[in-house]
Amino acid sequence: MRIIVASIFALFAVVACSSTNVSMSDMAFWKSDKEQPESLSAWLDEQYEIELQFSPIQLTFLGRKDQNNSLGEFNVQAFKKVAKWKRNSVKQMEKLFDYESLSPEDKISYDVWKYQSKQDSAGMPFIYNGFTFDQMNGAQGFIPTFLINFHKVDDKADMEAYISRIIDVEPRMNELVEIAREASDRGVVMPDFAIEGVVKQSKAIITGQPFDGEDNDSDIWADVKMEIANLLEREKIDESEAEELRMSAMYALTNHFMPAYNNIIDWANGERSKSPAVNSGVASQPNGKAYYKYRIANQTTTSLTADEVHEIGLAEVARIRGEMEAIKRSVGFEGSLKDFFTELREDKDNDRYYYSNTDPGRQAYIDDATEAIDRIKAELPNFFGILPKADLIVKRVEPFRERDGAAQHYYSGTPDGSRPGIYYAHLSDMKAMPKRELEVIAYHEGLPGHHMQISIAQELEGVPQFRTQAGFTAYTEGWALYSEKLATEIPGTFRDPYSDFGRLGSEIWRAIRLVVDTGLHAKGWTEDEAVAYFLDNAAITEAQARSEVQRYIVMPGQALAYKIGMIRIQDLRARAEKALGTKFDIRDFHDTVLGGGAMPLDVLERRVDNWIKKTKRTMVVR
Repeated sequence: MRIIVASIFALFAVVACSSTNVSMSDMAFWKSDKEQPESLSAWLDEQYEIELQFSPIQLTFLGRKDQNNSLGEFNVQAFKKVAKWKRNSVKQMEKLFDYESLSPEDKISYDVWKYQSKQDSAGMPFIYNGFTFDQMNGAQGFIPTFLINFHKVDDKADMEAYISRIIDVEPRMNELVEIAREASDRGVVMPDFAIEGVVKQSKAIITGQPFDGEDNDSDIWADVKMEIANLLEREKIDESEAEELRMSAMYALTNHFMPAYNNIIDWANGERSKSPAVNSGVASQPNGKAYYKYRIANQTTTSLTADEVHEIGLAEVARIRGEMEAIKRSVGFEGSLKDFFTELREDKDNDRYYYSNTDPGRQAYIDDATEAIDRIKAELPNFFGILPKADLIVKRVEPFRERDGAAQHYYSGTPDGSRPGIYYAHLSDMKAMPKRELEVIAYHEGLPGHHMQISIAQELEGVPQFRTQAGFTAYTEGWALYSEKLATEIPGTFRDPYSDFGRLGSEIWRAIRLVVDTGLHAKGWTEDEAVAYFLDNAAITEAQARSEVQRYIVMPGQALAYKIGMIRIQDLRARAEKALGTKFDIRDFHDTVLGGGAMPLDVLERRVDNWIKKTKRTMVVR
């Protein structure tokens, strides 16, 4: 699951605006000395550069140091300014370029740029419907994660910029608290578990030195000290400069960073009395039904209704249960499928099913996941023509944001490969990380899943730069889930029937999401009803099921993207296989899907259809 792309990037990397004062009149759409752009790609590259300057955070994600002393602005006015700029950009694009005369590739660029703007504008009426802070993607966890993992320190100026960003945390977090407060006043109230998660994470972030008398350093202080020590070791600074930087950072942390987090904690604790007695979906919110309809469209890039998605989910759950029954019989288990779920879920001392809940057990998980990724890497040239250049590492989630049973996730590397992609695993409770799920998660988050798709997109040449960074949840998560099934075709995978059962468990998990998410947000299901449905149809623990359901409650619609995207990619592959017969080449198909970057599913369908037509013409010529 690529949570960061789906939610955090959307809020903080794309719409978070630069703190520099840029008026609408200053936002040039094309250089004044050019009457007509040379090409759509060139024009879009310039537009994207303007857009990037709104977001210091996105610049850092790209490995750039422009504005690396700022986090940007996190207020409604700033968000609206970016959406307005994008609308005006689209209007000018429509004036400058005749769509029908564009090449097929340029039409995709045109459509994706326009689609992004429509989605930005469509979301504006619901800016107070989402939760600004929650246990999954709240800014309280994202900001320190961003500073520790993504702010690159090569010299003294970079460290000074780091400290400036620490200072900037206070006004930025306060802006977000104001949005959250306004949302609450409008009737959008947080469930108790989300409040508890926000408070717990926030307290963990400001526990340890220099925030209190604890012996241990806080994570961010440890990182600051390490960065300064590295500069000192590389003789980028002397000892007096190092001490000055340490003192400046300590002051910034205790006088700006810590007050920002105390403000979040105070606000969240004040919301406890408003929490609903029974947790459910967004239908009870003001404008909640319209908000969920928007979220379905935004996350699936389709026009499917909640009822249609629900029915797809029920059918998929039934189909996958049939395949699970076959594996259950193959391992000699004589009870019901539900009994098999219970054994897999509750026999936690069985080393066939679980790693030990110890540091050696955690390291074994990381080692085995790395091995699975390395094993499949050797086979990829038989299934892909385009291969990623960026490296991939497996890493445990930082302690301040680690949660028992929480979903694993992926952070992308930089386009130039200077920072590898990272597959993060929550390992605080190894009994929530069964062995049977290790392979499928590694393939989903790593290869041939998120790391492959995102790295290839970032490394693309010959397309406008914005397409190398575009994110559409149905495409990215649909590809990752498709990759789980694709892995069964690759030699050396799922050699153990329990691992194959884990793969089916992962797929039914995503099918269950279609049922549960729509159940919560469109059919009035409660949290407990959703958890019960999960446990009836999957071999996961109650902790995992509850964590998942709580995720869906605070992220309506996001969970629908996986299965909807997978089904569409599978349908496109089946269409191509039927049309091309023996001339179908799996490598060409995958290169067609991945070789244009992320895009809405309808646009992807057109791209695949164009490839089929082109391949057919080649067959006729031969």
